[in-house]
Amino acid sequence: MSVAAIVIGRNEGARLIACLDALQGVSPLIYVDSGSTDGSVAAAQARGAQVVALDMSQPFTAARARNAGLAELPVETQLVQFLDGDCVVQEGWLVQAQAFLGAHPDVAVVCGRRREVDPEASVYNSLIDDEWNTPVGEARACGGDALMRVDALRAVGGYRDDLIAGEEPEMCVRLRQAGWRIWRLDAEMTAHDAQITRFGQWWQRTKRAGHAYAEGAALHGAPPERHWVAEKRRAVLWGALGPLAIIVLVLMFGVFGLLAAFVYLLQVARLARRGGLTWAFFSVIGKFAEARGVLGYYWRRISGGQKRLIEYK
Repeated sequence: MSVAAIVIGRNEGARLIACLDALQGVSPLIYVDSGSTDGSVAAAQARGAQVVALDMSQPFTAARARNAGLAELPVETQLVQFLDGDCVVQEGWLVQAQAFLGAHPDVAVVCGRRREVDPEASVYNSLIDDEWNTPVGEARACGGDALMRVDALRAVGGYRDDLIAGEEPEMCVRLRQAGWRIWRLDAEMTAHDAQITRFGQWWQRTKRAGHAYAEGAALHGAPPERHWVAEKRRAVLWGALGPLAIIVLVLMFGVFGLLAAFVYLLQVARLARRGGLTWAFFSVIGKFAEARGVLGYYWRRISGGQKRLIEYK
């Protein structure tokens, strides 16, 4: 089966060069650039990539960039490896993933283990590295790096251009509804360079996840899918309703109302038994950021405001 690669990026610098170098020999190799000013386009062309310059007069989304690359694939292309420009595909991945799809004609998407290049650089990088470690076997969704069947993608209309987050899980919902399966292999797939070293970056990334929960639930929250309904509810409960209840209790009972805040300490203690204290602490704190994302989504729907990309780098 023929394999192509689509890389999307903006101002990734040396990370893009490493990404494209690891894909030498893959043809076609398509790089979709979203307004880089660091020489990324020239670097991609020097490595034999076909460059697609995304029209930046329209609001940017990763989904729109991936669709732009998909539109450039030759009709006969059977498989495509999607990659973000800050990722490097690991040796042997494409051969193993291609063989798996060849042996499983009902699987549309296959992914593997994505790892952080430097998980020790910050607590946030470490958390993201753990986040990538999803269960092996049949899955409900993939991330931005995956090998996919082109005909399956085209049959469901590709990505939703207007989604600013959560575009792969949403597309996987439509693929599964069409009878396809998603699979994660116990194999090294890509090395990712998050470079999240500040709390503000982590907060923005987590807020984006909350937006994805809200929009995903709005699109596919009805039974039997219930896409991200539970995640949205937890974000609202712990990140919005909980603080509101504490404020009400303080207004009613004064300083004694603050005792209700101990429920968050209890939640940290409960989660720490499952994933450790650091993960538990940031999981609880992250609910406030997720709630901001959820409420921001609904506010834009009510007010008619334009969706804007929630960037963290």
